[in-house]
Amino acid sequence: MIAMTLSALVQKFFTEKLYTQMEASPHTITSYRDTFRLLLKFAGEKMGKVPTKLSIADLDAEMIGLFLDNIETTRKNAARSRNTRLAAIRSFFRFVAIHEPAYMLHCQKILSMPSKRYVKRNVEFLDAKEMQALLNAPDCSTWIGRRDHAMLTVALQTGLRASELVNLKCGDVFLETGAHVRCLGKGRKLRSTPLRRETVASMKNWIKERSGTDQDPLFPTMRGGKMSRDALEHVVKRHTVTAAKSCSSLIGKRISPHVLRHSTAMNLLHHGIDQAVIALWLGHESIETTQMYIHADMMLKEKALAKMTTLSSKPGRYKPDDKLLSFLENL
Repeated sequence: MIAMTLSALVQKFFTEKLYTQMEASPHTITSYRDTFRLLLKFAGEKMGKVPTKLSIADLDAEMIGLFLDNIETTRKNAARSRNTRLAAIRSFFRFVAIHEPAYMLHCQKILSMPSKRYVKRNVEFLDAKEMQALLNAPDCSTWIGRRDHAMLTVALQTGLRASELVNLKCGDVFLETGAHVRCLGKGRKLRSTPLRRETVASMKNWIKERSGTDQDPLFPTMRGGKMSRDALEHVVKRHTVTAAKSCSSLIGKRISPHVLRHSTAMNLLHHGIDQAVIALWLGHESIETTQMYIHADMMLKEKALAKMTTLSSKPGRYKPDDKLLSFLENL
């Protein structure tokens, strides 16, 4: 039996496994595609071959290790990006091990390569005052301002991912009894998120002005097409700059659509909503993902601290009573 070439395996991996079997999302396909474009180009330069002439043997554990080091040192990617690339490579070599058992040991060496540990950053989020300032930022006397206001309202209330928000269609919003928005989320999971009364009022006005069919984008561009993730990112940044003029705590903050999602989660947590409900609300695969918000929530920690104080001491955090001590404490 003739072994398949690397080129044939890569094509089969994308067309058969990712597209057909897994029905991977466009975002996943793009991520995997970029990984293999970078890897094949890097390995080709190292081996002095064009990518189509590379073999499975050329992509050994040593070559993969060099590639991962390169994307960190040369491309200046963070450890999280490195791990994402490695995850795509592992998925491919699990596929190779099944279809070409002769390469089982070769694949096993690559599959055993560990992910790199990294320092997890604190979760960025907006408090209630900052969220309100952001909602007030769009100029609602213009069509774009009204669109942006409706879009930010939905984003902050539902916690939808950026891809879920830009993919919403007019038919995905239900504003009668049991008002909710429906989306196809990560992992091809369909979920519905309820809408508050004020969000329903805002959306009724917007949908009436939008006048689109059920299949039209809910938040279109000026030309009527679907908004891109980059365009959404630009909208959020632009209105954050405006909001910072009336809310000084926003100055210097890096606000993205994903920060709005974090803000929704933290708002639910502050209102005493259970972790399991928040996980369902956000479409998390596991409740463990939701625990990062508990780690980031200083308000919950403050409440815990207040309960732990002794009878003879006043509740609250330590504050130095001297200006010099305060200066030293803040260094």
